[in-house]
Amino acid sequence: MANTKSAKKALRSSARKNSVNSARENRIRTFVKKVGDSIKANDEKKAREAFKTLEVEIMRGVTKNVLKLNNAARKLRRLSAAIRKIKKS
Repeated sequence: MANTKSAKKALRSSARKNSVNSARENRIRTFVKKVGDSIKANDEKKAREAFKTLEVEIMRGVTKNVLKLNNAARKLRRLSAAIRKIKKS
């Protein structure tokens, strides 16, 4: 347990940040699942709409240091490629 006043404050701050960041990660995961479900259902229109909201959410996660930029770019690139494949088939 923290001994000093500043350490106790840092502990509280860390707990608050942890809950906010985990909520943000869960939101991103939810949006990824929505895009994935639309892709599996071969519904390009829904997939594109879900992808637009996902893109905003992921980039917000990057600015808040929940995700790294390259990780976010890789996720978006793979999902975008999957959506393009729907169009071809």
